[in-house]
Amino acid sequence: MIDQFIQYLKYEKRYSEHTLMAYRRDIEFFTEFIAGNSVAEASMKDVRAWMVDMLEEGLKPATVNRKLSSLRAFFEWMVANGLRSSTPMSLVKGPKKEKRLPAFAKKSELKDEHLQSVFNDSFDSRMDRMILETFYHTGIRLSELINLKITDLRNDQIRVVGKRKKERIIPISSSFFSELQSFVKEKEFNDYKKSEYLFSLKNGKKLYPVFVYRKINHYLSLASDVSVKSPHVLRHTFATHLLNNGAGIEVIKELLGHSGLAATQVYTHNSFAEITKIYSQAHPRGRKM
Repeated sequence: MIDQFIQYLKYEKRYSEHTLMAYRRDIEFFTEFIAGNSVAEASMKDVRAWMVDMLEEGLKPATVNRKLSSLRAFFEWMVANGLRSSTPMSLVKGPKKEKRLPAFAKKSELKDEHLQSVFNDSFDSRMDRMILETFYHTGIRLSELINLKITDLRNDQIRVVGKRKKERIIPISSSFFSELQSFVKEKEFNDYKKSEYLFSLKNGKKLYPVFVYRKINHYLSLASDVSVKSPHVLRHTFATHLLNNGAGIEVIKELLGHSGLAATQVYTHNSFAEITKIYSQAHPRGRKM
């Protein structure tokens, strides 16, 4: 039956050889688990026992769900071909996927005195630092930073055009606003062609994603030990630091440009992790014996 099912996937579904191998391997693992019993007679209890066994073996929920998906397709094919009257998968729910907490840089890694050792005195390095600082001060996305225009700087605020052309205004400190204004003036005297964009290439054209990604990856590698070194990690850092310093989740939602709270609430996990860490270090009864 397994051979027939694989032939069906190959010629009717036109799955790749790699996918076919994965399906075969998953189904054969299940048949080995129920050794001595027919797959055509396998029950819901058999499937659940297999799922528990995989989790106890240390397989990740995503891997277990993929294997269950292969088995589900196999049982549905058997039902469609009259080899079973029903599928035992109808009441089987896979394990919940692990929630990955967003990585974020430490406050100490983004302090002025620390960044001074990372950047040099050249104007190109100054622009790189202003890009990094803008990500951290505003929490904007990579695509939003690339499209920032000089006219978007307005009285200690930055106007951002986000997804679906939705605009939002992000407040910034007076000192950072002044730094950006100073940077714009200096750009004209450092062989950069006049441009409408806040950050641009020397020919005046706006930056492109890979250019910015590589810059941020390089400087975060020098400045931070954060596991992920991308522009997006600075967005996570912005949100997490705000939350840890008392900002409300609704405010952070608006600053990030999220359409709903669900996407923003993930940062509460980071905040709680930070609180737990501080408690365990500071409270006499908080330390594990």
